[in-house]
Amino acid sequence: MSDDQVHIVVHDRGRDLSGVVRPGESWAAAARRTCASVHAEPAPRDLSGEVKEFVVDHDERLTVRAMTRGDLPDVLRWRRTDHIRRWWAAEGEPTPEGLEARYGPRIDGLSPTRMWIAEVNGRSVGFVQDYRIADYPDYALLGPDSDAIGVDYALAEEWSGRGLGPRVLWAWMTRTRHRFPDATTYFAAPDHRNAASLRMLAKAGFTAGLWFDEPQEDGTVDTVVGCSLDVARVLG
Repeated sequence: MSDDQVHIVVHDRGRDLSGVVRPGESWAAAARRTCASVHAEPAPRDLSGEVKEFVVDHDERLTVRAMTRGDLPDVLRWRRTDHIRRWWAAEGEPTPEGLEARYGPRIDGLSPTRMWIAEVNGRSVGFVQDYRIADYPDYALLGPDSDAIGVDYALAEEWSGRGLGPRVLWAWMTRTRHRFPDATTYFAAPDHRNAASLRMLAKAGFTAGLWFDEPQEDGTVDTVVGCSLDVARVLG
């Protein structure tokens, strides 16, 4: 095997299955080909290193579904925890009325931003929001690709630290691949102090890029790190 080949490992039922990415093949396709389970779908464990690590979890099924108003009490509870509040402070103090005003139009499809709930075996564990960056001209000037799909996310505190983050992003990514088949880039811009979020993105296959100052709704400016995912390379 040549040194320029991308190596992968799929952890499946106690076995570490090794392989390489063939020319023109995505990391996801290589993982599926290497996997021991015929109908399993490998998800990322850590794609940030030279060896791309995937895992097949036969016990926890992680999915992403559209948010409904019935999810807003959970979202309110999550947003009020210190774990999430710090990174979403620019949107103001979360209240039932405020969340309805902000998320209601998105739930109804009246906003370019859409909302999603991440679930593990049917239990809600966090939320994701996405949007085509070109739909927000001020933000499009800051990103590297105005046609990219932007994403923000939050995991409930009680579900953090369990390695679910990259798999939440992966579930969102595979769904987004069908919703926006022409998109070549996914883009996130977490605060530069949010080490956990940056690590989560790296494990899911994102690459950190330029730092830039992003104006916030409350008039402040945060320094964020632009992180991009090459859809063709990672997902195919």
